Amino acid sequence: MGTPTRNDDLIASYSSKGPTLFDHVVKPDIVAPGNRTVSVLDAKGSLQFTYPANDVPASYYQRNPSHSGSPYYILSTSMAAAVVSGGVAVLLHAQPNLTPDQVKARLMKTASKSFPAYSTATDPTTGATYTSEYDIFTVGAGYLDVAAALADYDVATGNALSPTAAYDSSNGNVYLILGSGAVWGSGAVWGSGAVWGTNVFISGSGPVWGSGAVWGTSTNQAFGAVWGSGAVWGSSTQQSVETINVAITGERGE
Repeated sequence: MGTPTRNDDLIASYSSKGPTLFDHVVKPDIVAPGNRTVSVLDAKGSLQFTYPANDVPASYYQRNPSHSGSPYYILSTSMAAAVVSGGVAVLLHAQPNLTPDQVKARLMKTASKSFPAYSTATDPTTGATYTSEYDIFTVGAGYLDVAAALADYDVATGNALSPTAAYDSSNGNVYLILGSGAVWGSGAVWGSGAVWGTNVFISGSGPVWGSGAVWGTSTNQAFGAVWGSGAVWGSSTQQSVETINVAITGERGE
């Protein structure tokens, strides 16, 4: 929301949700700031002409502004990837012996679990409001917290492969399947409750949100549900396709 604290950070309406379509791998691992991120503008680029409203006013970064500089508001999951990459670089600088699996596990375990149960986004054109549930398929293990990762010295001994989600058609619940040798679930330090937080499950070790909360009852309409049951869990291999025009402007969530 344009502030240093995470307390007012909300998931962006366009943030990709899990699981993956065909193999049902749980994603995202974690989430990081990527909406209205301030970065240096390429002087040879054309973004400032296409989207002039995204120019950052000089008052944002100068005490006594006399002219507008080159910083620019950028929003996409690509920006969030750069934030995570920077966090990984800082962590490896402090603890250079960590393996990629250990880095991933550390970032997920120490990610902040303090976020709301849900947030909403409103389409200014239609007035329709869409809800994002803050579950394992929306925020993963939580908000990136580099300081917490640096202060933690727990080292994972197994692999950090993301689990897969399995749908039980008999009760409509979705369960996590942990890979062989995965660090997840191995004791109190790396248990699912410690890594993902109990708020992403119905119970700490039980099924992920029931079908009514996660999967919705319709097709893959934007934001109303993660995916429709026909799109991800249907018996047919044909992908469910639905088009909806959503124009969201002025969004400040990070």
